[in-house]
Amino acid sequence: MLTLQQEGYADLTNMKKQYGTVLLCAVFILAACAGQRSKVIFRPDPGEDRQLHPSNPLESWQIIETRNGSGDRGIPEWVRRFFENRIHGIESMDEYTGKYVFIGENWGENLFSLRQWADGFTEVYDLPRLVAARVERRLVSSASLYPDDEYGQYFETLIKKVADGEFSGAVKEQTYWVKRARPPGGNEEEGEEEPDQLNNAAELYEYLVLISIDTETLQGQLRQIMTGIKTTVPPTRDQAAAINRIQQAFFEGF
Repeated sequence: MLTLQQEGYADLTNMKKQYGTVLLCAVFILAACAGQRSKVIFRPDPGEDRQLHPSNPLESWQIIETRNGSGDRGIPEWVRRFFENRIHGIESMDEYTGKYVFIGENWGENLFSLRQWADGFTEVYDLPRLVAARVERRLVSSASLYPDDEYGQYFETLIKKVADGEFSGAVKEQTYWVKRARPPGGNEEEGEEEPDQLNNAAELYEYLVLISIDTETLQGQLRQIMTGIKTTVPPTRDQAAAINRIQQAFFEGF
């Protein structure tokens, strides 16, 4: 049995423990709140960064047929380059020196539907979203914070302006399709997630549309958009400095 003095000491000890717990929680909450203003992005090493070389969800699927016949023979060089190194693989070809290349890509089990999609894919309506995605990757890859923190309202406004823009001088050059079969075991053993349209398919068609545009032509149009952005919320001093930096060096690595 505890004496009154012992009971009082026990109560005081419990109060100290409770106060210490509350104080510790408060510290974590304050730290979390403070961290909301400067969310640091932890990116992989540049050699492992897939921002500029996004992976192909069908990469491990075997090519069993192409527009040129069975197997994987006769695939055009630009298609091979795209499968191996994505966009920059095509842009490294002599044929596309001085040009930016954009690829529209779609998959499905119905070749006729995909052919209709490819036929209707245009420079006017479909290219802007491809350019916007590439612009977004460029901004994100240069940001030390989350893009909204790094650039403020400028980030979202720029992406929307590009996606709604029109880019003259673009040419829809070629289309091509391949048919792929899922490898035994698929990607389940690696624990990778696939887009919904790939989940239950054993064989799929992959359709590509290649659009090119002169480098200087696209750069001039993008510069005009970037310098003309007006935001309702003025950027902070740090955000204005980040915007100026990205504008000056935007096309390095674009």
